[in-house]
Amino acid sequence: MSALRWGRGAAGLGRVLQSCGRRGLPTEEGTLGVGLGPRRSSSASPHEKDLRKDWGHVELLEVLEARVRQLQAESVSEVTVNKVDVARLPERGGGGGNFQPPRKAQMGAKGAAPQHFGRWAAKLDKEKQTMQKRKQRLEVKLQVRAQRLAQKLAEKLKPKPLQMEPRLGSFKELVYVFIMVKDAGFTPDLLSYAAALQCMGRLDQDARTIQRCLKQMARDRLQLQDLFTVVPLSEEERAALLRAIVKARPTFRPRLRPPPQVNTSTLLREVYAKDGPVSYPKLHLPLKTLQGFFQQQLHMELTASVCVESVEKAVLTKETMHARKTLTNLRVQWEAALHRALQETKASLARQAHEGRPTLYPFLCLLSEHEFVRLLTQTLQALPAQGKSFISVAQELGRRTFSRHMVQKQQLNNQVQALERRYTQYLRLLASDTQVAEPHLPRQYWEALGLPEAPQEKPWPVPVLLQLGRQLAELLVQAVQMPRSPAAPPGSCGLIPVLYHVYSFRSFRQIGILKPHPAFVQLLATAAEPMLTFETVDVPMLCPPRPWTSPHSGAFLLSPTKLMRAVEGTTQHQQLLERCPPAELHGALDTLTQLGNCAWRVNGHVLDLVLELFRDKGCSRLGVPPPPSEAPQPPEGRLPRDTPPARKAELRREMARCLKVAREMHSLRMDALYRLSLAQHLRHRIFWLPHNMDFRGRTYPCPPHFNHLGSDLARALLEFAEGRPLGPHGLDWLKIHLVNLTGLKKHASLRARLAFANEVMEDILDSADQPMAGRKWWMEADEPWQALACCVEIARAVRTPDPATYVSHLPVHQDGSCNGLQHYAALGRDSVGAASVNLMPSDLPQDVYSGVAAQVEAFRRQDAEQGLRVAQALEGFVSRKVVKQTVMTVVYGVTRYGGRLQIERRLRELSDFPQDFLWEASHYLVRQVFNSLQEMFSSTRAIQHWLTESARLISHTGSAVEWVTPLGIPVIQPYHQEAKFTIRGGIQSITCSKAKDSSQKPNIKKQKNGFPPNFIHSLDSSHMMLTALHCYRKGLTFVSVHDCFWTHAADIAIMNQVCREQFVRLHSQPILQDLSAFLVKRFCSSPSFQPRSVAQRAQMAKLMETLQSLPETGNFDLEQVKRSTYFFS
Repeated sequence: MSALRWGRGAAGLGRVLQSCGRRGLPTEEGTLGVGLGPRRSSSASPHEKDLRKDWGHVELLEVLEARVRQLQAESVSEVTVNKVDVARLPERGGGGGNFQPPRKAQMGAKGAAPQHFGRWAAKLDKEKQTMQKRKQRLEVKLQVRAQRLAQKLAEKLKPKPLQMEPRLGSFKELVYVFIMVKDAGFTPDLLSYAAALQCMGRLDQDARTIQRCLKQMARDRLQLQDLFTVVPLSEEERAALLRAIVKARPTFRPRLRPPPQVNTSTLLREVYAKDGPVSYPKLHLPLKTLQGFFQQQLHMELTASVCVESVEKAVLTKETMHARKTLTNLRVQWEAALHRALQETKASLARQAHEGRPTLYPFLCLLSEHEFVRLLTQTLQALPAQGKSFISVAQELGRRTFSRHMVQKQQLNNQVQALERRYTQYLRLLASDTQVAEPHLPRQYWEALGLPEAPQEKPWPVPVLLQLGRQLAELLVQAVQMPRSPAAPPGSCGLIPVLYHVYSFRSFRQIGILKPHPAFVQLLATAAEPMLTFETVDVPMLCPPRPWTSPHSGAFLLSPTKLMRAVEGTTQHQQLLERCPPAELHGALDTLTQLGNCAWRVNGHVLDLVLELFRDKGCSRLGVPPPPSEAPQPPEGRLPRDTPPARKAELRREMARCLKVAREMHSLRMDALYRLSLAQHLRHRIFWLPHNMDFRGRTYPCPPHFNHLGSDLARALLEFAEGRPLGPHGLDWLKIHLVNLTGLKKHASLRARLAFANEVMEDILDSADQPMAGRKWWMEADEPWQALACCVEIARAVRTPDPATYVSHLPVHQDGSCNGLQHYAALGRDSVGAASVNLMPSDLPQDVYSGVAAQVEAFRRQDAEQGLRVAQALEGFVSRKVVKQTVMTVVYGVTRYGGRLQIERRLRELSDFPQDFLWEASHYLVRQVFNSLQEMFSSTRAIQHWLTESARLISHTGSAVEWVTPLGIPVIQPYHQEAKFTIRGGIQSITCSKAKDSSQKPNIKKQKNGFPPNFIHSLDSSHMMLTALHCYRKGLTFVSVHDCFWTHAADIAIMNQVCREQFVRLHSQPILQDLSAFLVKRFCSSPSFQPRSVAQRAQMAKLMETLQSLPETGNFDLEQVKRSTYFFS
């Protein structure tokens, strides 16, 4: 039965809540279906048509606005315009929804009675004399009126979520919304039912209607208790909701808080134990200071962007000042033009929507016109001189619109005030001058302060983002213009578009590019404006991040952040996380919260030195990119007519090389500019880096430009905001850390490294005192800037009367020794492999790369003696450096083809190697490297083969490979067959690849090649999380860069102990057996995988046999890891 066959009064709600209409799109595609889906036709009673007219009256405002604009353009007299303005919408329920123009307006219309013609003609003649005086006043009034109409229209038609506050008398409209939702094939969610029941409670609806609503809610598999535990409600809303439910079910009592769920993982039992010793760290800042930081961050997120002063200083000349003034004037004109264009676009789309055609009009009403204009001008400002692909601009505009809409939505729902109250209480756990009754992890304390946050609005589908972004980008192209010569007086020359849409070939593909006009690029370069604008989510936070409590709640205060980062449009990871029991994610959530709670500050001494180089000519050797003026210049001048073709081809190659280098230099320069500008902006502040993770569980800081995962330079700019006294052994660890950064004593013992540091103490102090004018010893280090920061810290410590009391802020690192192979050796209990990667105690660190190089050299020598020419040509060239990259990446799935390319690049760098043997020698060496690894890591290669074959067979069944990490994080590989879809229309059709969607068939090659490295990455992330949680329990400051763990120098010994203990505990679990059991249950026992044909049964039998045939393991004793000095060092 169609949902539109009824709708009369309150009795209609029970019927509309019945399951009806054809099945619609999944929830993830709901936005696309509603905003852009096909128009549906259905029959309706006269009363339903009246309802529709009432509902659609507000759309007439847009028509009136368009009519006013039309009259303004035609310079119609003010009398006629006023008649248009006084037309009023009828009161709701009056007149059956028919719109009648005022009587006087009808009289003035074409076709009026003849007796009135003379009176109107006389009046117009009389007004003709005053027309010129009133024309200017008319234009001003019309402009103000159009703005008011647009604002009123936006407020009336702004799409609001169904959790909007139901007001008295709105029940009829609410019924109509439910009619549309059900007729479109969608299922109302908790928020929809909460709105309906609140409205019933306020209007005191009869129990029968409420009972129908509750029954339909049960049929939609929604729990009544979830209305009070999941949906955010004010006290008044909660009372209205409860009033309605109790009327239908008098015995109902809401459960105000869900029972706490407990993680049952054996690996995390000690982390969540209540009886053991706990000393969770607190921040070094008082409560009042943290509250002030919170207000600053809240203001920053509400404004959606941050302005930062650029560190690239310009010389203020007359030309510069004039260019800045010109830009300021142009921006005023552009904002006005964009405002007009946006209003006209909305008017046009509103008319189309009124006619029943699908449009983007609802999305253009989500933000104010001022906000859209600000977003577009920021996009224009950030566009690079070489342009940017149209699809990238469109996607970015769509994503930013969604993000800003989510922030404003929380403001409208009063969630900002609730957050402020809750966060203020949460800070009592972290502040240095407050105490709580009993120790809690941040997530536990946050959950105890109130009800769980409701799931945020699902991200818009990629087609919606792209269509909205394309609409906005086209507005930018069409509306923004500038004089052909900016230096000319206003009005003296014609206007040209600031942006051009052109096509270019990139990697043999034709793509559309938005490119700024050279005159605009030159104007920007001359102006050299001092400010850069960043989105809020691209900048570190000014207060501790919100604790991660669920897959949709954590990190930034208001800005939406994904728990698991993925390519835009990928939904499979989020679906897995939402289906996962919440308690199983506690380990990951608490780790991300703990990593984000680490407070940072800028190392000002290093920053000053870097800025000195950056503002001069840079220094590529030290990682400071030179300015564009240092880029190689292509040959100038015209070629003679008789230039040979070979010479022309050579010059074309040279020009292409110069262009490529210039683009690379520009990219590196801008990256450094953003990083250094943010560092300077945060120079005297304390800040935090919220974290999330990828699909394997590896953690990353959310702000992209300034974090500790970057280069040597980026890491050197950061230090812990809270310092720790060095204690008795901290200075020794600083010295060892410095030697590790130099790379000079990789094969020496810790004692020998410490002795070396003492030997070169004079160079260390000279580097600290005269970094740019002294002996510059620090510049020869593998990591020069971090080495310099360590030199300065050591100098300050040794010059303190008691170095043990010196408060150090410098992070000290402990690196895993080829960590991927460490996990493989532990999985296979491989004694030979374990010894090669320092899982076994030894007096000196073992170097697996040197071991492989020695083995390859032995094979080469044998082949050379037998007369093999390539082996003879390689004599003296087989070194650690040649094989290192291939050995390092074999564990992460590199193929022989990829390994050959790596070795070829290393051989090409050797000036005296005979280049004629490059291909043959690289092919020979990669084969010998794989053979050496097969001998040295036999268990490793067997496990790799088992993982690869399992993934190949699983993907042949049509499924992507899935597994669960030892800490309970569900993982699915996002490799699928590429499917293209095209969005047509506008200035460019957009064709997108969709290769990350689980609805597509799996990409078998990527699935099988990706499983071994991804599985190992999920293990190293589990080890890091266990180490982080146990260090936090012991009161340590801990951060990581994957398999590189950081803490204070005084706490290195404790972190090393925890790191080794947790590695042993992790690999004491039956990891491969658990993986095999999960894969068998998931892909061989599930009803959805039951084979039908003979071939499918044979394939399933082979899959079952492979999954159950685990590789044999050795007898390595894991307990030895606890005594291995160089396991992490």
